[in-house]
Amino acid sequence: MNPSKEKIPLSDEALEMVAGRFRCLGEPIRLKIIRALEPGEANVGQLVEMLHATQANVSKHLKVLVDAGILARRPQGTAAFYHIADPLVMQLCQIVCDALAEKLRSQAEVLGLTVTAENEGEQSR
Repeated sequence: MNPSKEKIPLSDEALEMVAGRFRCLGEPIRLKIIRALEPGEANVGQLVEMLHATQANVSKHLKVLVDAGILARRPQGTAAFYHIADPLVMQLCQIVCDALAEKLRSQAEVLGLTVTAENEGEQSR
């Protein structure tokens, strides 16, 4: 959060919307779907293959992400292609991943473990 920005007062309804957005991102499979779509759009079959998941499971989570406005769906013939509709979600994920990586580095330091560049590369995947 940027400390120089003034806090906007939020109603209970607005806070519920924010909480809903975070709940939507609270499923690991949904985060995997978002990461899989980072390079570009894909259809359900491609996502099933990439994620080693079932078609029903991927479709269910795609619907949640589309309904939340995080992803968008583009029909093409009998298929549908999905892409990231809200690019801020990638920034949010990066902020959380960076904070987690820093926390893990600090914990490793306390334990006397060495974190190499190779280990850090594995953390960012």
